[in-house]
Amino acid sequence: MKGTNFSTPAGFVLLGFSDQPRLEMVLLLVVSVTYTLTLTGNMAIILASYLSPKLHTPMYFFLSNLSFLDLCFTTSIVPQMLWNLRGPVKTISYAGCVLQLYVALGLGSTECVLLAVMAYDRFSAICRPLHYDVIMHPKLLQQLAALAWISGFVEATVQTILVFQLSLCSHHRVDDFMCEVPALIKSACVNTSFLENEAAVASVLYVVVPLGLILVSYGWIVRSVLRIKSAQGRRKACGTCGSHLLVVVLFFGSIISVYIQPKSKYTQNHSKFLTLFYTVVTPALNPLIYTLRNKEVKWALRGLLRRVPC
Repeated sequence: MKGTNFSTPAGFVLLGFSDQPRLEMVLLLVVSVTYTLTLTGNMAIILASYLSPKLHTPMYFFLSNLSFLDLCFTTSIVPQMLWNLRGPVKTISYAGCVLQLYVALGLGSTECVLLAVMAYDRFSAICRPLHYDVIMHPKLLQQLAALAWISGFVEATVQTILVFQLSLCSHHRVDDFMCEVPALIKSACVNTSFLENEAAVASVLYVVVPLGLILVSYGWIVRSVLRIKSAQGRRKACGTCGSHLLVVVLFFGSIISVYIQPKSKYTQNHSKFLTLFYTVVTPALNPLIYTLRNKEVKWALRGLLRRVPC
């Protein structure tokens, strides 16, 4: 087939926003600031959850997992993105592309499952308060966290192997700012129907199913909250779920838009910004959401700052 390269390419060209140089300069500044906030905010939550005895609870165990995940997720993408934004060279090596796709897929899938696990934790706390400590025992916490991490990277292993078995076009251009499944599929010069169907199945398993479980959990939570007679009790119950629910809306909203929307040049340009949102912006917002809406985290962070020598 003309324009097809059956050998392993030396690297890829990540087109990203190369057709908009001025936008690249703006993004370079915005992404740099956002990445700094991501590192600072998530590291603070991890340290606070570890050092503060009041935060040694199931909710903050999963929150520290989420913060660690977000640190790794952005670090697998942003440094390469900043390098490409700052100059005319916008390449990534073949090995680098494989590694980036594998890590980003694994962590993204893990986050989908982890958010569903966190919804189950909130369901147990509000709908089964008297049995909460028995249900969410330390062994189960470790098992649920392990389930999220292992299942995420199993999916990433399968997807990565299948994607890089494709015969890619000789130009090796990827119309995105990172190595991502939809963009790599579009750069193939062979029939990709099987891989597209496999990606659709993976989207159902790791996006639709976790989101469905989250919605069911919150359906039961709303039912239990409405049965609470005191207004203070309702506010307290809603406060424990508000932060998580907002994170779910931001993350799954952008994920669904990228992986389920129709294919066209119009949506491809918009999907880059949506991908930018869930890979860069959301991990920076998560610590702010949990900090601003949670007094316990605020107190723990203040205590952490007092320990820092002047």
